[in-house]
Amino acid sequence: MSKKILALRFSAMGDVAMTAPVMKEVLEQNPDTEIIMVSRPFLKPFFDNIPRMTFIGADLNGKHKGFGGLTNLFKELKKLGPYTAVADLHSVLRTFIIDGLFQSTGTKVYRIDKGRKGKKALTKPSKKKFEPLRSTPERYADVFRKIGLDVTLSNQLPSKGSPALKNAELELLGGKTQPWVGIAPFAQHEGKIWGEAKAVALAKMLQEKLNVKVLFFGGPGKEAEILEKCIKEVPNSVNLAGNIKLKEELDIIELLDLMVSMDSANMHMASLRGTECVSIWGATHHYAGFLGYGQSTENIVEISEKELPCRPCSVFGNKPCLRNDYACLDSITPEMVYHKIATALHK
Repeated sequence: MSKKILALRFSAMGDVAMTAPVMKEVLEQNPDTEIIMVSRPFLKPFFDNIPRMTFIGADLNGKHKGFGGLTNLFKELKKLGPYTAVADLHSVLRTFIIDGLFQSTGTKVYRIDKGRKGKKALTKPSKKKFEPLRSTPERYADVFRKIGLDVTLSNQLPSKGSPALKNAELELLGGKTQPWVGIAPFAQHEGKIWGEAKAVALAKMLQEKLNVKVLFFGGPGKEAEILEKCIKEVPNSVNLAGNIKLKEELDIIELLDLMVSMDSANMHMASLRGTECVSIWGATHHYAGFLGYGQSTENIVEISEKELPCRPCSVFGNKPCLRNDYACLDSITPEMVYHKIATALHK
């Protein structure tokens, strides 16, 4: 008997990206199943080319805003049913409202267990319970397992394709005559941001020692302005922030030889396109379960918990530093990151 699952995850960008490889494998292993995925419209490229998946954009700042808007979204989604179940991969107030409306029609709802107790124990100021928690992709997969689907995650990066770039992108990047390394020095919260000065120092080191072309990634606005200044200090580098759409950004990430990212969405975007990522971790820790899907712990750059027992102090990097110095980030040198990159490129 065929199954139709309604999946919900509205934010954050990296968390939404992590749902894609999980649902791709769910669908590969359950050929009688289709998934309707609901998220913010601009995130649609994360789910392109996944067979038996339909993406629905939720305009949460417009027609789907507030209780009335969510009720309208429910009515729109209901027309695409009936559903075997709702897979709530978010478990926040907005999805609870939609869950409740579907439950009132007799549709079963299954929600993610975020493991809040374990994460709280991992990030306590003292007497931490320092052990790896269940990964976020496995937590997503657990929701589909509750529904009754067989799911065994590979935890492997997908094979790379050869995306064709548009003329404007080719003009921006030039031909690929040397290795391309992406650097994404920003994140949503201060506890995860290494800083542009160190990113520039790293970029110069990469060019001098490894002869690579550096591509800087970031968001529009302030990040784009900062990176525009960075490329003036780094010859043969490109600022992609604010210049391309998400689909084109993913295509370029697929062409990279390596991505360098904070604990941020760029790491997860690299995972979507099969690109290895050297990741820099400050206030957060991969034990909380947010390492990019298929990425290797060997490519993590961090200060050990033995050297800094306060790490990790936060699940998301949004708490102020208890020491007031962000030593977890400031102690990571460009040389430390460079050595990880050199090792990864020369495997």
